[in-house]
Amino acid sequence: MNTSKTNAMRILDKAHIPYTIIEYDNKDGKIHGNAVAVKINKPPEMVFKTLVTQSKDNLFIFVIPVGAELDLKKAAKAAGEKKLELLPVNELQKWTGYIRGGCSPVGMKKLYPTFIDQDAMSLETMIVSAGKIGMQVELSPSQLVEVTRAISTSLVHDTESVDDHGDTI
Repeated sequence: MNTSKTNAMRILDKAHIPYTIIEYDNKDGKIHGNAVAVKINKPPEMVFKTLVTQSKDNLFIFVIPVGAELDLKKAAKAAGEKKLELLPVNELQKWTGYIRGGCSPVGMKKLYPTFIDQDAMSLETMIVSAGKIGMQVELSPSQLVEVTRAISTSLVHDTESVDDHGDTI
């Protein structure tokens, strides 16, 4: 596959953060997190999705395991807001520079307050979008925290899981 550097990779390079590029075929249109985990042959606990939320006045970024669902109450508490909702997909590129399926927590148009689920911190490496559909980066959770200035906290529903289509079961 054609590997050209994404903005996220350029920022990681500039910060001297080592990472591994993982590419996958996205021609079938299956770009949701669980499908990506299967395609790259990695456990879903290692693969994380980037969700953008909004309050009345601000945007917040949440990085959670692909098989989990963001607990908006926990997210709001972490962000110091009364209420958060997911940013509509049609506004994603305008605010972040990224599109659905290729949204990286690294290299957005602005460094928004970022939160990473605490489960990531127990991993040696984690995988997030490289900022382009079909491309992921594997890196140390602590270095992702460093480059995004993230806070690690509990962000997901405790008892729910998500099926292969991203639906809560």
